[in-house]
Amino acid sequence: MARHGLRRARPAELVEGTVRVITVPMNYLSRHSLSDWRTTEKARLQNPHEGIISLYARGRDYHKVVRQRLQHLAEAIAARIEPLGFRVFTDSAPVMEVELATRSGQGWRGKHTLLLNRQAGSMFFLGEIFVDVALPLTDAPLSPHCGECTACIQVCPTQAIVAPYRLDARRCISYLTIEYGGSIPLELRPLIGNRIYGCDDCQLACPWNKFAQVTTLPDFDAREGLTGSALVDLFAWTEEQFLRRTEGSPIRRIGWEKWLRNIAVALGNAPPDPAAVAALQRHAQHPSPLVREHVAWALERLSG
Repeated sequence: MARHGLRRARPAELVEGTVRVITVPMNYLSRHSLSDWRTTEKARLQNPHEGIISLYARGRDYHKVVRQRLQHLAEAIAARIEPLGFRVFTDSAPVMEVELATRSGQGWRGKHTLLLNRQAGSMFFLGEIFVDVALPLTDAPLSPHCGECTACIQVCPTQAIVAPYRLDARRCISYLTIEYGGSIPLELRPLIGNRIYGCDDCQLACPWNKFAQVTTLPDFDAREGLTGSALVDLFAWTEEQFLRRTEGSPIRRIGWEKWLRNIAVALGNAPPDPAAVAALQRHAQHPSPLVREHVAWALERLSG
């Protein structure tokens, strides 16, 4: 944010010549999701021996899927409006996606800072097409519909939502398990529970997600091993297995080291179990200081 400054809020400075931005949502809830999928996911969080991966990351890397489809859409528009200069984005540049989507009538910003829609909740990705043609403005912003509800704020495990519409990323489990590359703060580790990649708690608590729509794309079907797997089994993956099993997945970008770090924390949060202790001990001398530190912490927790 410091590096790009106001370019985030000025599309024409990010892509010269931009005069309009087309925003597009794409549902990602798996085609096989049950009607009570939120209840199912909440129950997973109560099984401390299962590794929980955020719903959006259980299938194919959304960056590739959304970008490809945006490109096709832009090309189709260009075929009708010539000449048309365009560039597509999806969580891949300093683009204020939620703000743009809010202004274009896709929904309103919820108190958890995510975009909400009355017909789709928040279980969708956002993509943008920057264009150099002044397309007519046809969609007006929507009024917010969160009312007095604070379910997302109350449910956050680390209290990262410090106030309505304000998120402290340094406390957010999604940030800590995906973006952050260092040692997870000691005071936050116990609050992470069994979440090893991302966190959906604020979305599971949101009443609007009873209207979440399932995707029509097989790309977002959960891969084998990324749902319902035991922490000890995931911790046993070699680096080669990690790379093979996460090929084409958003999980791959965190790397094996952070993957082990995250699972070590989750194992340390589970009830003492001989299999967990044995799994941790096998990594006690791991080449990575980061992994060794979190393994040592987990072993101390389980022995105490």
